[in-house]
Amino acid sequence: MKIEYNNLYTHFVFTTLNRKPIILEQFRIRIEKYITGIVNKNKCKLYSIYANPEHIHFLVSRSPQIDEERLATIIANSSEKFINDNKLSSYFFQWQQSCSAFSVSKQNISSVCEYIENQKEHHKKEQYDEEYDRFLKYYQQTIRKKNDDVL
Repeated sequence: MKIEYNNLYTHFVFTTLNRKPIILEQFRIRIEKYITGIVNKNKCKLYSIYANPEHIHFLVSRSPQIDEERLATIIANSSEKFINDNKLSSYFFQWQQSCSAFSVSKQNISSVCEYIENQKEHHKKEQYDEEYDRFLKYYQQTIRKKNDDVL
């Protein structure tokens, strides 16, 4: 069945292999623009993106024709090739074999965009490991609460 309207917002977090800080500041914007192009090419819309040295956050509105896993795979494979072909890292660049994808409600888009755009300041206060653990705890608690409500 054709989907006429969709509201599919996903906050992705990709991490470099072994969490090595190999995304260099001088190439950050170039990498972000390349990923934006991949998202657009796949009939999705990128709302916000920020590449930290060892991880990247981006928020997209997905087309219903592509699921999160397929979009993440396309972005990961293509951006790895782009970074390596253009020598945008001092090491061979790879993402970890898995990423995170968090659903976002329409009313939270602006706060998630603000969070992503403020990554540089945010990580002066909280390390990536702490941030990621907090994300997982938050989403697991949310799932448990929903499951508890159903019982």
